Parts: sequence; C-alpha cells; structure tokens
Amino acid sequence: MRKEIERLRKKYPEGTRVRLFCMSGESQMQEGLTGTVHFVDDIGSIHVDWDNGSTLALIPDEDDFEILKEQQISLKME
Repeated sequence: MRKEIERLRKKYPEGTRVRLFCMSGESQMQEGLTGTVHFVDDIGSIHVDWDNGSTLALIPDEDDFEILKEQQISLKME
C-alpha cells in the first residue's frame, strides 16, 4: 500500500489540475468540474480544492477523473 500511495503522490503533486467526470455518491459534483490538487493523504485519497468551492477528495478506484494537460488549461483561460 505504501508504494501505491507514493505513486499517487508523484502522479498528483500539489497544484495538479484535474477534471471530474463522475464522483461516486456526490450528485452535487457535476461532470466537467475542475479543481486543483492540494495533497494525497496516507490512505490514497486525493484532496482537491474544487473551482466550485468544495474540498471533497477523489478516491482513485471509485471516482472518474483526468489530469488536465497544460494545453487544456491554457485553452480554458482564453
């Protein structure tokens, strides 16, 4: 489990932008919502500061999301 946590921390460092497709059991978290990773905790939850003000954590094996590439972020800001 420790190796998996370290893998997640490397893949989702603080500041990584993510886009949500589906969050299990959270109907108020709409598809397409974006946010910024704050940290990965000791059980592997990815804590995100969502652009809608929420701070719900992503659960990698339950929630559907992607990392936004720099190009995607730039296009959204234009």
